[in-house]
Amino acid sequence: MPSAEPRGRSPGARRRWHICCTSILIAVGAYPASATGQNDCKGAVYLTFDTGHMGVAHLVAEVLQRQQVKATFFAADEPTQTGGSSLDGYWAPWWRARAAEGHEFASHTLHHVYWRADQGTPLQPRFKVRPSAGPQAGQDLTMTGAQYCAQIDGAASRLRVLTGREPLPLFRAPGGKTSQRLLEAAKSCGYTHVGWSAAGFLGDELPSDHYSNTALLERALRTVRDGDILLAHLGIWSRKDPWAPAVLEPLVKGLKARGLCFRTLREHPVYGAQAQRK
Repeated sequence: MPSAEPRGRSPGARRRWHICCTSILIAVGAYPASATGQNDCKGAVYLTFDTGHMGVAHLVAEVLQRQQVKATFFAADEPTQTGGSSLDGYWAPWWRARAAEGHEFASHTLHHVYWRADQGTPLQPRFKVRPSAGPQAGQDLTMTGAQYCAQIDGAASRLRVLTGREPLPLFRAPGGKTSQRLLEAAKSCGYTHVGWSAAGFLGDELPSDHYSNTALLERALRTVRDGDILLAHLGIWSRKDPWAPAVLEPLVKGLKARGLCFRTLREHPVYGAQAQRK
């Protein structure tokens, strides 16, 4: 606050003091308290979205923009409600818009390839997998480490074209299913796996008749803590009562009210440092 009015000064000096201090008070009053909210964080959480049928993608984007929250998107080329796939030309404007807003992107494997078992040897790893998208969806396959890396690269390359930005050197295995050998194979081609926190499992893929939106929201608000990586999707076929935006917006508001700020994985103390080294 300005000091008290100076005494023993000429009328002109006192007039100049009033003008100066009035200007300072106006300037301070021009900024609402929320303007400094991001500097008053009591902790950070990392909101991430995996692709899905994309039925709520536009609604998710509206919430993130309205709440001024940045997220990290893990993308695979999955079937969508529009009859195409999540990384096709139809969705290109959506991905470009998210890039322009400052969100981050990483691979979810091109054809959403589930790891099922290790095969081969540590020196020549092979993996039993099952993609849920692409021309071999639903088939049990065997992939070499190089072929699995090509799946990670495939989604990253598509994101690079769609967003005009370099994806993070991270990936998320579908279902979070991995093995030490799979993680080592991915690491050899430059990718680090990112799962999610136990409390960060937001439950949007659970059946609505057993897990209501109200219950999922209450659980997340009660259990999410500083440092948690949160997981949600851009549409889940199995859930009839959409989680977003019904849970997403009140969750964001509730965590903000607790003093938690939202960051992307580029700002994560571990994964962000790895991105900088690439």
